[in-house]
Amino acid sequence: MEINENLSLKAQQDIHLVDKARKGDQQAYGELLGRYRDAIYFMLLKMVNSPTDAEDLTIEAFGKAFKNIDQYTPNFAFSTWLFKIATNNCIDFIRKKRASHVSLDQSMDGEESLAPSSLIQSDAPDPESTMIIQQKVFRMREIVSRLKPRYRKLVELRYFNEYSYEEIAEEMDIPIGTVKAQLFRARELLLNILNRSHEKP
Repeated sequence: MEINENLSLKAQQDIHLVDKARKGDQQAYGELLGRYRDAIYFMLLKMVNSPTDAEDLTIEAFGKAFKNIDQYTPNFAFSTWLFKIATNNCIDFIRKKRASHVSLDQSMDGEESLAPSSLIQSDAPDPESTMIIQQKVFRMREIVSRLKPRYRKLVELRYFNEYSYEEIAEEMDIPIGTVKAQLFRARELLLNILNRSHEKP
């Protein structure tokens, strides 16, 4: 891969890591993740103002970048490409979230109907959406089941049972710092599983 010499030393190192990752070097993926994980997370946190959403969007951003890593060209820094993917994905997320909060019973002049039944109805997903959500949950549970028991329990408590970090620490009798560190490791493992599943024909 030809490297643009105008890029910074770090950007040139990234390109070497991308080259290794393309050849299946899992450690290279891990190094790229480690270099930009926190920066991506804090950027997304500013955009969505929700730690949980920022964590999920961070995983999605790396998942999309790694899945499409062959599309990256070294004319510009890998970090620029990665941040663009993360930003665009987050904008899509925000748009979908806003759209889901708009009442289906808006009148033609833009005024919302104040009928309680219509407001309640607008929040209920249609049968097709419900089925898609159920399929995604089933798929995610199937992937989580491949983790080691310790990581599996952490993910289940955090994402399926919606425990706070404090509640998980109390439940598992471990420090909050350990909870956060092990959850990040669990998410890295999930990302690897997802990447491997995408590679299968």
